[in-house]
Amino acid sequence: MTGLLATKPRPVDVPALAEAALWQELELTPKPGLVDRLNNGSHRDMDHALFVRSIMAITPWFARFAELGEAHAAKPADRQLRILRPMGMACEQAMYAATGGVNTHKGGVFALGLLCFAAGRVKNISADSLCCEVSNICRGLVARELAGRSGQATAGERQFQHYGLTGARGEAESGFATVRKALGQWNGQLLHDLLLRLMAVNQDSNLVSRGGIQGLRYVQGYARELLASGWDREALFKMDKALIERNLSPGGSADLLSVGWVLSAIK
Repeated sequence: MTGLLATKPRPVDVPALAEAALWQELELTPKPGLVDRLNNGSHRDMDHALFVRSIMAITPWFARFAELGEAHAAKPADRQLRILRPMGMACEQAMYAATGGVNTHKGGVFALGLLCFAAGRVKNISADSLCCEVSNICRGLVARELAGRSGQATAGERQFQHYGLTGARGEAESGFATVRKALGQWNGQLLHDLLLRLMAVNQDSNLVSRGGIQGLRYVQGYARELLASGWDREALFKMDKALIERNLSPGGSADLLSVGWVLSAIK
């Protein structure tokens, strides 16, 4: 007698998805203002080959983040950042060693590292459970590290003080609310469409650093216009040219694109 084998669903490998997401983001071409297979966007200190070296340096750490999360799963979520941070900094140093000191993926290390760490902590992995756990881990982060700081301000602290922008910390503390909003409007097919949806709403600190609040509003408005009127590859090339001319690079949205790819891949 033969029958169907009772098979357990394969566990979700979030570190492998995080690695795949970085490759998907890098290879997506054209990417307005960003490094892709055709040009370096608005960057003079990085290119496609540098991003390849960076990805190869940081992705071995993703499984370590998950293992660390699993090892400390019994401890309260609000005590986890101090456990995770030293490993995150070590991963950053691996990136800098591979790139000669260029910041290619600091935002990606932060966001994807949190997702992998959360994957080690939760019993049943889903997009919702990961985002909820990341939010729990990061609870109070903005208040502690942006609102409560004194002395010489970092770029992120200045953006918070001047514009109320919370950057990568706020996005993580919200459980990637911007990403989830964009995913809710995305048809699940073209990654360019998801990138535009992220650009349209993301309060991208990279854009503010390069072009002030006006640079941020310019890119948001441009992305919204393309989404409303329709776009093709030619329109993306035109946007790329416009952002390069203004030295604007939506690197924060590129980081969130990787997060979105991971979350969309988890069924």
